[in-house]
Amino acid sequence: MSAVIISLIGVFIGLIVYAMPFGIIMTGIGVISLAGVVVNNNIVLIDYINVLRRRGIDRREAIIRAGLRRFRPVTLTAITTILGLLPLTFGVGFDIYSLTFSDSGESAEFWMSMGIAVIFGLAFATVLTLIVIPTFYSTLDDVVILSRRVWENIFSKDKI
Repeated sequence: MSAVIISLIGVFIGLIVYAMPFGIIMTGIGVISLAGVVVNNNIVLIDYINVLRRRGIDRREAIIRAGLRRFRPVTLTAITTILGLLPLTFGVGFDIYSLTFSDSGESAEFWMSMGIAVIFGLAFATVLTLIVIPTFYSTLDDVVILSRRVWENIFSKDKI
């Protein structure tokens, strides 16, 4: 869940670049849809790390293998979603009756904040998923190991 909160940095960067306010409705919908993709990517990555560790692979090697294995699906999901949202975000359309491209739709400004939120948030979250989350995983695992050692030293049977 921390990945969703951190991915909001990408949303805010996009809104700042395009000088747009954080609209509660459309930007909020963009953040919710972004959260679905980010959570899914991170769950699959961490689950695969845990599967590799249960198979007896050490933590560092499991993180590297999982990152390499999930690189293509994560980047392809991000790229296809971003490319799919570009026409909606910037109001580019194709009129099938006259077979021409139009450069502005009637509702382009309405959808723009949602598209900006998802595009920038997803671009930021892709880097987050592949680099920052494995680092967090490793750090938190170190904290768990250290706290377990401290706990065992405090409450060991020899000292009681």
